[in-house]
Amino acid sequence: MRIIGGNLKGKKINFFKSQTTRPLKDSVKESIFNVLNHSNKIEVEIKNSKVLDLYAGTGSFGIECISRGAKIAIFVERNIIFYKLLVENLKNLSIFKQTKIINNNVENDKVIPDEKYNIIFFDPPYKNTNFVKTLAKFKKEKKFNRNHILIIHREVRSEENFNDLIQIIDERKYGRSRIIFAKFI
Repeated sequence: MRIIGGNLKGKKINFFKSQTTRPLKDSVKESIFNVLNHSNKIEVEIKNSKVLDLYAGTGSFGIECISRGAKIAIFVERNIIFYKLLVENLKNLSIFKQTKIINNNVENDKVIPDEKYNIIFFDPPYKNTNFVKTLAKFKKEKKFNRNHILIIHREVRSEENFNDLIQIIDERKYGRSRIIFAKFI
């Protein structure tokens, strides 16, 4: 797995294969960043933004944002193996100072720092549907800037009910992955 753009382009990101996780494929990641950079429906720029990478795994999304000029990336990952791998990746890339890593469950109260984010990436395990409650909590606590974007990575066959939580701006399908670009309403 490699960084696909920005000042760290081509650098390696270490990852760990397991039965319960799926790394964000480079082709899907590249497509996400193409939409972020070229869609006239999205008002957020990566440069100087505050990024929140939830269910971070190896951190490939947040790392990609830092490579492309994000001000800070905050990662939340509960699995200790992936947490340690994430720390290793950030140190190897010499970007540790531009990040904060939280080793905890995203669904726990008071885990996410009380800040406002421009880019929020939700990449929960496909079987996890509790993340919709986390979305509702984010909306209630207003942990987002006026100009923000939510990017949600789900399995193509998943059928979450977002009710009146978010406004879907765009939706793309790549193999088993469904990427939802949205805003809180």
